[in-house]
Amino acid sequence: MQIILKKHRLELKHTFGISRESHDVQDTLIACLSLDGKTGYGEATSNPYYHITVDSMMDEIRAVEDRIGEFDFTTPEAFHDFLAKQKLSNFSICALDLAANDLYGKLLGSPLYEIWGYPTGKYPVTNYTIGIASIEKMVEKMQEKPWPLYKIKLGTDHDVAIVKALRQHTDATFRVDANCAWTPEETIANSYKLKELGVEFIEQPLKADNWEGMKKVMAGCALPVIADESCIVESDVEKCKGHFHGINIKLTKCGGLTPARRMIAKAGNLGLKVMVGCMTESTVGISAIAQLLPQLDYVDMDGAMLLKHDIATGVVIEDHGKVIFPELPGSGIVLKI
Repeated sequence: MQIILKKHRLELKHTFGISRESHDVQDTLIACLSLDGKTGYGEATSNPYYHITVDSMMDEIRAVEDRIGEFDFTTPEAFHDFLAKQKLSNFSICALDLAANDLYGKLLGSPLYEIWGYPTGKYPVTNYTIGIASIEKMVEKMQEKPWPLYKIKLGTDHDVAIVKALRQHTDATFRVDANCAWTPEETIANSYKLKELGVEFIEQPLKADNWEGMKKVMAGCALPVIADESCIVESDVEKCKGHFHGINIKLTKCGGLTPARRMIAKAGNLGLKVMVGCMTESTVGISAIAQLLPQLDYVDMDGAMLLKHDIATGVVIEDHGKVIFPELPGSGIVLKI
């Protein structure tokens, strides 16, 4: 296989704020894998929380580029097994795994969801994320993008007041994501107030390793709680049973579509709800997530909707959440630049 790596800086429509950081741009790596005249595209974004930069991903991939070029590609699963032995970060593996899956579909001439036997007649609507800002700015973002389902980023000293203020401007369903910023007691107290305000669930209220705290939350919380930072890789899924009602899988963190599909199956067997989330990727990463839609209870795939300019075409999310799957093989991605 031939490999090409491309670095892009994605400019956001608005400053995106969460409990621990905010940013106006998102650096991202696009991996291109070519074989037999077909090219597959994958993506992984930089992430300061996990100490990942585009340069660090490019450096470690280039260190094994010759081995990748010599690999006898047959299936994405075999390729992922090979990548797992190369001591790459999961973010780098994700970019390559997404590209390999897209390439595989293009070589077979079919969309991934068809290859996997996932009928697309029914799927969850993506939320639209409102990052932390002034209440006025958060209201402005909602009014700019009328949507049936919003994820509200929280982690301030006035979180319930934020949700109460936003509720005055929409009847949409809310989800809230505290990004590890709350205590168990705060989570339980907030949950009753948030339930009255039409919140569907709380995502990752406590620090990722606070498992004892999550037991307290599960015992007293008025709303379901979904793991994010507490569920990174496949081995974390079983840990979440009894501590969360569901998990949010991030392709970049777990290493791509290949392990994500195994995590979905494992979570289902454990009775956990399944969500897949994005990391402000372009349409390259979002189109990969969309291939999993029929298997999900919830989805957060609004990343490309938050960008000023996209770098690819592929799956399109129309108003009110309808997803248009392109009549193209693989993940349906065509790179613009």
